[in-house]
Amino acid sequence: MSSRLYVALDTPDLAKAKALANRIHNHVGGIKLGLEFFMANGRAGVREMADIGLPIFLDLKFHDIPNTVAKAIQALRPLEPAILTVHAAGGRAMLEDAKAAAPAGTKVVAVTMLTSLDDSDLVSIGLRPDSHEQVVRLTELARLAGVDGIVCSGAEVAAAKKAWPHGFFVVPGVRPANGPLGDQKRVVTPRAALDAGASILVVGRPITQAEDPDQAAREIEATL
Repeated sequence: MSSRLYVALDTPDLAKAKALANRIHNHVGGIKLGLEFFMANGRAGVREMADIGLPIFLDLKFHDIPNTVAKAIQALRPLEPAILTVHAAGGRAMLEDAKAAAPAGTKVVAVTMLTSLDDSDLVSIGLRPDSHEQVVRLTELARLAGVDGIVCSGAEVAAAKKAWPHGFFVVPGVRPANGPLGDQKRVVTPRAALDAGASILVVGRPITQAEDPDQAAREIEATL
């Protein structure tokens, strides 16, 4: 089985992203490209990264009316990403249309709650101060809408897996036991996230900003 570790290459610099991916490609299972990369390099940049030979996780977190999201995903079809993200809060019709518009081999996963948010943030946007409840509710919505899985923090993945035993669970914001937290508020170690039910893990700065990214990826992979 290929590695369940995906590296987040959150940089607008195509040359830097390619150099990093080439260094670590033997120790990761895929590459996550987000808004920062996509806005700078577009579809052509994604194609160049795909040429490295690793699955591409295109993390653009679509959240708009169903028709707009479906058309945006249709525009990405030629890229055939392994994984695409949408926001679960966009509602059931948007999730259904996103899945219908995606290429057959692409997993569509719904972002439940950003790992940069905590309960006080939920209150500020008019929700109950219970991130656990919010994630489980949106997991159920994603399951009913027929997408492939969800994105959630390691703190909620066990409850999400209980609600959806056959879902695909993407856990970002994981940090090695000795690593700094950065701007993440709800984090766990890679091993703990896998044990709790994560299908894949997304790691960015602990690998990409390490003095030796290849060694950092190897060390995380060793804990899995």
